[in-house]
Amino acid sequence: MSNFALAPSVMRFYGETVDESRRLHRSADGRLELARTQELLRRFLPPAPASVLDVGGGAGVHAEWLVKDGYAVTLVDPVPRHVEQASVVCPASLGDARALEASDSSYDVVQLFGPLYHLPDASDRRAALSEARRVVKPGGLVAAAAINRYASLFEHVTYAHLHTERMHGSVSNILRTAVHNGHHFTLSYFHRGEELAEELRESGLTDVQVFGIEGPAWSLVKAVEQQSGTAPSDDLIASAVAAARMAEPYPELLAASSHLLAVGRAPVNGIGD
Repeated sequence: MSNFALAPSVMRFYGETVDESRRLHRSADGRLELARTQELLRRFLPPAPASVLDVGGGAGVHAEWLVKDGYAVTLVDPVPRHVEQASVVCPASLGDARALEASDSSYDVVQLFGPLYHLPDASDRRAALSEARRVVKPGGLVAAAAINRYASLFEHVTYAHLHTERMHGSVSNILRTAVHNGHHFTLSYFHRGEELAEELRESGLTDVQVFGIEGPAWSLVKAVEQQSGTAPSDDLIASAVAAARMAEPYPELLAASSHLLAVGRAPVNGIGD
């Protein structure tokens, strides 16, 4: 375990406030996020049984389906509760994305589906991506997720309270600073698509691509669930997935997704772009 310290609010949020093992299964937009993350990642993964280091892998939700797909997954996370939950899925241990204990060039895939959310300092994000680049094999895949800069704007419309003074101020602050450190969520950083791509390139990764995970219709799905109290229809979910796929060639539509997924490759023999 490194000497880096995770923000206390992040530790409290995941260790005491929310159960991360349920988030991607509980709500319609969470299920959409999980399904699209699987769909996108499977396009780039090497064949099983390739080795995957799941950095900041939480309670093991992604590790679980990767193991079922035949991958050899190892998970590290800074939250003891997460490590305990994930240990029933795959080998799991405490660790920090900014100082991994894994050896150089030791994994076929390194994924960061959480660390970049909670590292508002650019130097910390650079450290996390540099570590991912270090431990992935030449030609290996690095996949990193981020919260979209504009996600809160869309999300809080679905709760029908964006017009209130408190929420208007909170969301305006996120749009202005890219950082949230207040109520209802924890310390978080919100990326723009081009910013996320540049951070991966700066770490030495090549062939970088960025996708909108849920696509531009995710907030419509969430609004139906929030305002009606019932699950959206299968047809509405299918339409939202279709919209996400159709939006992929158009980078201007990245701004409408809730989460972003960036993928890049470690150069072979130290040769970059």
